[in-house]
Amino acid sequence: MPRYSTGEAPGGHSYLQKAAMNGSCKIENGGLKNGYVKNGVCPEDRILNGGLYKRPFHEAFEETPMLVAVLTYMGYGILTLFGYLRDFLRAWKIEKCHNATEREDQRDFVPLYQDFENFYTRNLYMRIRDNWNRPVCSVPGERVDIMERFTDDYNWTFKFTGRVIKGVINMGSYNYLGFAQNSGFCAEASAVVLQQYGGGVCSTRQEMGNLDKHEELEHLVAEFLGVDAAMTYGMGFATNSMNIPALAGKGCLILSDELNHASLVLGARLSGATIRIFKHNNMQSLEKLLRDAIVHGQPRTHRPWRKILILVEGIYSMEGSIVRLPEVIALKKKYKAYLYLDEAHSIGALGPNGRGVVDYFGLDPRDVDIMMGTFTKSFGGAGGYIGGSKVSSCL
Repeated sequence: MPRYSTGEAPGGHSYLQKAAMNGSCKIENGGLKNGYVKNGVCPEDRILNGGLYKRPFHEAFEETPMLVAVLTYMGYGILTLFGYLRDFLRAWKIEKCHNATEREDQRDFVPLYQDFENFYTRNLYMRIRDNWNRPVCSVPGERVDIMERFTDDYNWTFKFTGRVIKGVINMGSYNYLGFAQNSGFCAEASAVVLQQYGGGVCSTRQEMGNLDKHEELEHLVAEFLGVDAAMTYGMGFATNSMNIPALAGKGCLILSDELNHASLVLGARLSGATIRIFKHNNMQSLEKLLRDAIVHGQPRTHRPWRKILILVEGIYSMEGSIVRLPEVIALKKKYKAYLYLDEAHSIGALGPNGRGVVDYFGLDPRDVDIMMGTFTKSFGGAGGYIGGSKVSSCL
């Protein structure tokens, strides 16, 4: 059996093509649409991609109906036209503008927002603003208390009634496990540590900001992940944006999922490496880029790439999709690339032991070169970490 998802099956066809001919899976546009099974086809998962998956893995998403999509775009178009009309009326003082405006002597400064961003906020978002930015007056647990408010000028300003709406279901929090509560073991342990160490070290770890708790945390993270060592950081976003440039640079190739988080995108751009994007969770797209990179090498010179780094997330927070990690690892091994896995949303909340997407698929953590995650979601804290081998060949 091959080690990768699109290996040759008897008869000269790939396993995915073979499955399609057997009727067990629906293939579109030369591969699984967007990398996953459409409409829940493959009920028995007979194509476990060369034995990569230890258990059935279903991931199906309902496509947006065409009528809904068309009406949505029409609605945006109509609101945009009316928005320009109202801006014209405001410019001629026919309609009163409640929006903050710059003074004449500040016109030469760099604008804080782009023109269209201001336009969108003023004319589209303002109409539905009462549904968002609700002031919360409780701990952000599974249910929250919010302050009731009303508006008498079409959402330009709000006034509080003094009434508190209790027990509202919280669907906008990353407090997956409830560790951010103000009571319980986590809160009590945090209070003890804060009493002893304070709220911050006010210095870099290289100078006088390194505490025994930092090193204890890193040992604990490494043990939890099942890797040799880990390093912790004070900010999850910076963990990606500042470490990726240390792992890749000029002469390196970064292959990034098209739906990767902004921190991964920024880190890739800061690295100076060549960046190529593959379709979301689509292993055919990723393998084509890997094959082309090996065959053609660097542009113009055609020298081999110094390093090929694949950037993926464990769970993509906006889509809710899980990375097809067994296939990514198989492709990484086949083409001798490196893998950077962002588990900001999967660590702690996914897998039978809560150890993230690697645990979810029952894989060996040593097959992932760099395991990154944050403490700001499941763990109810702040900061991030990277874990891997003590002497990593990725460096």
